[in-house]
Amino acid sequence: MATKLSVAFPFPLERSSKPFQRISVLALPQLNPCHGFCFSKRNSGFRGLSVNALKEEVIQSANSETTLHSQTTLPTSSKLVLVIGASGGVGQLVVASLLNRNIKSRLLLRDPEKATTLFGNQDEEKLQVFEGDTRNPADLDPSIFEGVTHVICCTGTTAFPSKRWDGDNTPERVDWEGVRNLVSALPSSLKRVVLVSSVGVTKFNELPWSIMNLFGVLKYKKKGEDFLRKSGLPFTIIRAGRLTDGPYTSYDLNTLLKATAGQRRAVLIGQGDKLVGEVSRLVVAEACIQALEIEFTEGKIYEINSVEGEGPGTDPEKWQELFKTAQA
Repeated sequence: MATKLSVAFPFPLERSSKPFQRISVLALPQLNPCHGFCFSKRNSGFRGLSVNALKEEVIQSANSETTLHSQTTLPTSSKLVLVIGASGGVGQLVVASLLNRNIKSRLLLRDPEKATTLFGNQDEEKLQVFEGDTRNPADLDPSIFEGVTHVICCTGTTAFPSKRWDGDNTPERVDWEGVRNLVSALPSSLKRVVLVSSVGVTKFNELPWSIMNLFGVLKYKKKGEDFLRKSGLPFTIIRAGRLTDGPYTSYDLNTLLKATAGQRRAVLIGQGDKLVGEVSRLVVAEACIQALEIEFTEGKIYEINSVEGEGPGTDPEKWQELFKTAQA
């Protein structure tokens, strides 16, 4: 059974035998690289920053970069987006962008403390955090999904053995079993499930993809895709090229909101697993969020790359045209 985290500063985190409950980021201690756990005197988040303050600091841009720009205050959205893999390279950018859009988010994290490090102290009405691991079906308590309208799953691990595989964090466990467990637990009432996958998943026995798939990462991602497709849930799958830009896991929300794709802002979207190339994590994160609102992307699979040039930024009409052109 999943457990509730309880924090009593300055003591370490402990597990409780109480029934599974969500925890607010407000309840988590801040991380200070010099002194360990601490509370901000301003109580405004990691490094004393807050989302409201960020929104007042308008970041000017002379072009339409794929950048998580700070925006003026927006009305609260009716969505509640559950983000899986929120502390990873794409997931952290998804969450930062949702917060900046004033869209309510819920995170499922193996280590909830990372939420404070990345996103600061947020009001529970904007950001809720659950402790859990998709590799363990018992962690996927139904209370996690109460009220959730959309899901973005950006979990993943490295293609080849690395330190990230420690603790049984292999492609089979993460990209296949974790996705299968998550999809099996999701309610049928969801409006959309967006899954981040990889280009080349349909060609894992062909060169050069067979080299990437030496330890099964493409095969297992494809199995995860297929399970979602057959689940009956409304889905969109985003197959990313080789990821660039970030991850920014050592930084706070302000850094995430100012991240930029540099010169590679233009976006290529295709279908049929034909694209080969690279893609900015910022572009992938934005594609996931945009797909939630574009009705005709339901039930579709897209590949996505970044190239040099002006991009769609966060413009919904430009993204809709990109997805539409891919289908044509």
